[in-house]
Amino acid sequence: MSSDLLSRLLIASLVTGVTDGLFSSGLAAFVYGSTVTRLWQGVASTLLGAAAFEGGTRTAAIGLLMHFGVAFTWSAVFLALVLSSSWIRSAETSLAGALMVAAVYGPLIWVVMSFGIVPLLTHRPPTINIRWWIQFVGHIPFVALPIVLSFKSSFLTSTSNF
Repeated sequence: MSSDLLSRLLIASLVTGVTDGLFSSGLAAFVYGSTVTRLWQGVASTLLGAAAFEGGTRTAAIGLLMHFGVAFTWSAVFLALVLSSSWIRSAETSLAGALMVAAVYGPLIWVVMSFGIVPLLTHRPPTINIRWWIQFVGHIPFVALPIVLSFKSSFLTSTSNF
């Protein structure tokens, strides 16, 4: 992998982790009446179980690290898709195309996470409610769009990895 692609992967991961983290933290603190600490403990609980809610800032930090690991993983998946799909590279040459790609990729991420990964780890099915739908839509601007824009084809054409 070229250093440019690696840099873009790290930037996509960081920007996505921050934007989605701020979005989720804002929802937790200002809309859902919870706390940011409890949000990240909830993320940690997917691996650590209910004890994560008793772990204070340590388990909240574990949840936050997990969150950035997930942002890195979805960024890497998208990079692989960009490198293997001329359709995606073509579509994202314009801002409208990038928005279209993000409008598909964001909800796809949320569906895979909420119907696949999280139930696999927690052994609980997803709850489809207003919060689920907020995340479904929110994954477009706060998760997928930073990823897609980080790998916009016009920036990648200088690489020789195609």
